[in-house]
Amino acid sequence: MGGLTEAKLRAVAGERSFERGLGYVGAVSGVEVGDGWIRASVRGTERYEVELVPGGRGSPAGTCDCPYGQDGNFCKHLVALGLAVIGREADLSRGRESARDRARGLDAWLSGLSREDLLALVREETAEDRQLRRRLELRAASARGDLAGIRSRIRELLDIGPFAQYGHVEYADARAYADQAGQAVSAIKGLTGSGRAADGVALAREAIGLLAGLLESVDDSDGWLGRIGGDLADAHHDACRAARTDPEELAHWLVTHALDDAAALTDIDPLDYEDLLDERGMAALRRYAVDAWQVNRTGWAEKDLMHRLAKSGCDIDTVIAVHAADLAPNGHTHLLIARELDAAGRTAEALEWAERGIRETEDIATVDPVLVDHLTDRYTRAGRLADAVTLRRDHFAACRTLFTYRQLRAAASTAACWPAERGKALTLLRADAERAGPHGGRVLVDVLLDDKDVDAAWEAAGEFGAHDGQWLTLADHSRPTRPADALSVYLRLAARLTRETGNHAYEQLVSLLLSIRACHRHLGTPDDFAAYVTDLRGTQKRKRNLMLLMERHGL
Repeated sequence: MGGLTEAKLRAVAGERSFERGLGYVGAVSGVEVGDGWIRASVRGTERYEVELVPGGRGSPAGTCDCPYGQDGNFCKHLVALGLAVIGREADLSRGRESARDRARGLDAWLSGLSREDLLALVREETAEDRQLRRRLELRAASARGDLAGIRSRIRELLDIGPFAQYGHVEYADARAYADQAGQAVSAIKGLTGSGRAADGVALAREAIGLLAGLLESVDDSDGWLGRIGGDLADAHHDACRAARTDPEELAHWLVTHALDDAAALTDIDPLDYEDLLDERGMAALRRYAVDAWQVNRTGWAEKDLMHRLAKSGCDIDTVIAVHAADLAPNGHTHLLIARELDAAGRTAEALEWAERGIRETEDIATVDPVLVDHLTDRYTRAGRLADAVTLRRDHFAACRTLFTYRQLRAAASTAACWPAERGKALTLLRADAERAGPHGGRVLVDVLLDDKDVDAAWEAAGEFGAHDGQWLTLADHSRPTRPADALSVYLRLAARLTRETGNHAYEQLVSLLLSIRACHRHLGTPDDFAAYVTDLRGTQKRKRNLMLLMERHGL
């Protein structure tokens, strides 16, 4: 125990958990010491049970049943226990010896009881401890070979009734319910371990179905049922291996399960059973999957299963068939097919599917933009620059945004035809602005600014209107060359901010004042700025934080 130090705790827990653990040292109680371990309770949001393994010369480790600890992390509660026991070697040694003495005393006492007294003791304890009683009932049913009794107990363990006052297990009770459900998993594993794996398979499947039916009735925000579902999946896999389940029957169950809502609980992947299915079972798995998909070609679960099986078998044609049976109207599925074919080295077919995606999209404005990117890239790499420009031009014409304008510019610049394409694009945007009325030129202003054609952007903003952000950008770009125009923008925006309060508004206003000062310097009118600031201070003097901020910036 003497190897435990604050430095080791900090290293294994991380700075955040270590610092938080400092505040929980006083919440540690009920310290018990064993050979190589220390247990205690730590009062946090709830009372958590903590076990620390100091590790000697190595790093400390441990477990805690808080949510963070359950995820395998060295939590603040473990840190608190470690800090509480550091430097208490003598106390720990005495505690360890005391624990050993108590264990020896208990063992000696139990050994000395008669059969009748021992039975009476067990009956007394099981009458008071429901969990102990259920565990022993399961053992008894298993020892008798009583499958019906075990099934009944498992159903009781998975029953939410004792935890659901109004038919729903609340967040605060989900952990306790999961602990109880975990006993059902242990019982199933016990069947497999005792040579009754076939029964373990049957009960694992029943338990999966029962638990899946309860998902909507439990607040599983912390993922407790997900953990139980994963444990059930492991128990089922182990039971199938031990029972040597018939491959074709197993394949049928795996496909049925994969298409059922219970799949979300266990996350069972049929391919994880490949070593148990052999060739006959894998053939059956594919056959059942195909049958299910043919019944419902648009079902997500059916398509996903078919896709995974086809990918695992490198069956690219089946992958394409699955996608092709449910084509998205925006060309996204065409893109997926094109990528699969590209990866398989079938580039000509890939290009054909990508072009189909564009042709078969009713309105190119709604096409998946990634498909446009994909096809443009393929055209460019093939030296088909004119086709790349045509595609970008058509997309821009259907969806006139700054983004599609930039894409057109990139393609046309590569093809050395940007000036002509730019003229056509600006003509479209000007026509849009004229039709739209006030503020209809916002996209036009954006693209002109993006082209760094500031004078044309000023003209468009004046003719068709712009939003405040665009006016501010225009002013910022034009302070040295058009200080008077920039000044008028800054003054208008500043006047609006003087009617607002709050530190964010004050910071914006001060930023504008600095820009206004810069414009007056370019214009050679510093006295006008001084008069403006004096007047502003007079009208805004009650805004103390604004006054302080102005002083900080020398205004």
